Amino acid sequence: QVQLVESGGGLVQPGGSLRLSCAASRTIFSIDTMGWYRQAPGKQRELVAGIDSDGSTNYADSVKGRFTVSRDNAKNTVYLQMNSLKPKDTAVYYCYARAGLSTYWGQGTQVTVSS
Repeated sequence: QVQLVESGGGLVQPGGSLRLSCAASRTIFSIDTMGWYRQAPGKQRELVAGIDSDGSTNYADSVKGRFTVSRDNAKNTVYLQMNSLKPKDTAVYYCYARAGLSTYWGQGTQVTVSS
């Protein structure tokens, strides 16, 4: 079992930056994959970025070159650095952790990009 707690969301102007954090309740060293999904109003939840235990990453095409996912195993934390934010990035962002056949989710944090 893993509890995940996100932080770092908020309101930012277009072109601005935010860093989301996801703190896990136990060591993430053995967790296969962690990362972030997002869900905008009226839309399905979509994968934003993921990072495996070996450090390999994958990104949605819409965020490549702007977002960076990283993990700090010593702090049991995964981050999402978001730069050059656009209004279409507005959504609730959810942290996830996948270990074996189990997937765990955080409660979500709101990111709003607006002038």
